[in-house]
Amino acid sequence: MKPCWMVLFCSTLLCGRDSVDRMLDPKSNATQRNDACYELRGNRSAEVVAAMRAAMADEKLRACAARNLREAGAIEELKGALADSDPDVRAAGARELGATERSELMPLLAQAALDANALVAINAVDGLSQYQDRDVLPYLIGIAGKGNMAGVAALRRAAEFGDPAIVPVARRYLTGADIGAQVIALQVIGRMGDASDLIKLREIAAKAKPMAQNGRGFGLMPGIDLAQVAGNAAQQIENRIAEKRNTR
Repeated sequence: MKPCWMVLFCSTLLCGRDSVDRMLDPKSNATQRNDACYELRGNRSAEVVAAMRAAMADEKLRACAARNLREAGAIEELKGALADSDPDVRAAGARELGATERSELMPLLAQAALDANALVAINAVDGLSQYQDRDVLPYLIGIAGKGNMAGVAALRRAAEFGDPAIVPVARRYLTGADIGAQVIALQVIGRMGDASDLIKLREIAAKAKPMAQNGRGFGLMPGIDLAQVAGNAAQQIENRIAEKRNTR
């Protein structure tokens, strides 16, 4: 008669094998395959980890498989996903690596944020954005300086740390054509800029016109009044200057 631990061990292996088979069965529908994938969450066996890495190639299983790898601590498999030829796989790998908040992964995610594929780059920034450690700030600032979609996302997250080091980067966005990026930059400058920003802010406030489509903004969104945002930023700086004078 087998010891209880051996029976349990064998049963676990058999259950794992059954779930893997059902997850990879192309005859099953997406719900059934994802249910099988979920059953394997927390399973750290080499067979299951390998199956999850392979399942990342399937768009129907990718999200579940990538999360399972993270929860199994399969960092090497997720790092390998960043080198995959499929940008969707790279994006999923970046997102899950960021969720680990492991400091040694910051440089890898910062490199992924430079990916030529916008989806991968954005997901890499999303990964970095999950870090609460201020050590991530230099990476976010570096990405923000690139000025693309990932850069705007990095600027937004970096600003949340309230560090003045982001202000010079925000100033560079004021000369671009991306209205959304300019709004974020103006908000950053309003919170942390200084008197040297007032000339540019007043210039924008005087020249900018509301961005609208048929008078209703973009779709169901209200129009963006860049002049007002710039004016508000200037007022914030002026208020800080006045406060300093009054406290002397």
